[in-house]
Amino acid sequence: MDRVKISYASLAFLWLILLLSAATVQAEGIRIKSVNLAAAGGGYEISVDSEIALNPTLEQALEKGIVLYFVFRFSLVDERWYWLDDEVVRGKYRVGLRYYALTRQYHLNHASFSQSFNTLTEALQVMGRLHDFTLTVKSELKQDTDYIASLRIWLDLTRMPKPFQVEAFGSSRWNLSSDKLEWSMKLPTPGQSFQMKGQ
Repeated sequence: MDRVKISYASLAFLWLILLLSAATVQAEGIRIKSVNLAAAGGGYEISVDSEIALNPTLEQALEKGIVLYFVFRFSLVDERWYWLDDEVVRGKYRVGLRYYALTRQYHLNHASFSQSFNTLTEALQVMGRLHDFTLTVKSELKQDTDYIASLRIWLDLTRMPKPFQVEAFGSSRWNLSSDKLEWSMKLPTPGQSFQMKGQ
């Protein structure tokens, strides 16, 4: 009887450890919550709401002064059965995240803005929200055509210092990326917008 009690207690303890481990894994990574595409000024703008959480390895890299660059990449493709697919719209947004030990602040840097934060949580929340980013139109667009849209967000290891690149490539601790979100859509008309829920 005692053995049965010990067995149940052991199983309960192991189950608790597994649940805590799963929660830790889910807390790390990038999750796209929603995407909004709108017509603006003869072109199109995209807004993205996502959650970005770093693992301990990436947090330590920040504390050592390494800048972490994140990329948002959106693509709109015209699938053609008779020829190669045509990428008609593209958008690539890169932002850097850095920690300054002297001021104990986290800093976001992009070509069009720069902002500081007291906590990593605040910096990641702002970085995960992309607002009204202008997309590049590469080909003629048609309102009645079904296009394939895709969006992915990832940590750009190619922008890191060379010694860290050697360690990072092939290591899951440095591989931070959202799943590729893909959907079919028609272009929104002026005054309207298209919204897609994420994962």
